[in-house]
Amino acid sequence: MISLLIVDDQPLIRTAVRGLLRVSGDIEVVAEGADGVEAVNLAHEHRPNVVLMDIRMPHLGGIEATEQICADPELAATRVLILTTFEEDEYVLAALRAGASGFIGKAAEPDEIVRAVRAISAGESLLSPAATRALIERHLRVDSIATLPATETADLRILTLREREVLQLIGHGLSNQQIADRFVISPLTVKTHINRIMSKLDARDRAQLVIRAYESGLVVPGSDGLHR
Repeated sequence: MISLLIVDDQPLIRTAVRGLLRVSGDIEVVAEGADGVEAVNLAHEHRPNVVLMDIRMPHLGGIEATEQICADPELAATRVLILTTFEEDEYVLAALRAGASGFIGKAAEPDEIVRAVRAISAGESLLSPAATRALIERHLRVDSIATLPATETADLRILTLREREVLQLIGHGLSNQQIADRFVISPLTVKTHINRIMSKLDARDRAQLVIRAYESGLVVPGSDGLHR
């Protein structure tokens, strides 16, 4: 059974989501919160598999709450799925940088929300690397990368040369098979590289690796950078 925490300042949204998930058969809503403070407190109390998190809320917003949850070692098994409108691209990007594993629109069909919760609980990213790249290209600028505090910038010195090459290709949205074909190695070897990169950069999923690639300057917005 997947345990879920719903956090949204609109009671009608919480009620609607709870109702549609009740019939899923494998998702249990263990608690509900109305702001980011409650999100953090309830996450500690219930240790849910997934937090379905709104972005704009009083007291503490969803981005700040996501950052606190994802940075807490005690909540390492809890993943955050952002509930948003698709007019909030800049907020979605900030949430992904804070540690969220994906996002879903408030206008999504019930079965889409159910699939999203299941995917996030299973450790998947609900945002393809290519979609993450498109999102970053729209809202992340080279000058903003240059001014990031050192603590927010991915330090790639801990990666091997091949790991840096793999990360660059991930940043450009290539799949495991495409990376394997490029280096003439097996997809399993690519997966091993990716797991090591995620561990070294403390990234929860592939979408976050795309962001790390941009933040470090390994991939620059506006260029394909794939010519050998």
